[in-house]
Amino acid sequence: MMNNELFPGSRVMNPARPDWGAGQVQSVVGNRVTVNFENAGKMMVHVDHVTLEPIDRDPE
Repeated sequence: MMNNELFPGSRVMNPARPDWGAGQVQSVVGNRVTVNFENAGKMMVHVDHVTLEPIDRDPE
């Protein structure tokens, strides 16, 4: 997921840490994205090093 596709309210997963569960983007500042994950709480993710995957709201 590209940084410009991330915005507050986006639902994402960190494929490297599936144990964190689903997360909701809280803020995006440059390459730093703050995400509130179900099982890990609020985490700052550097998107230069981590690829966040979007979670479809309406899976088909």
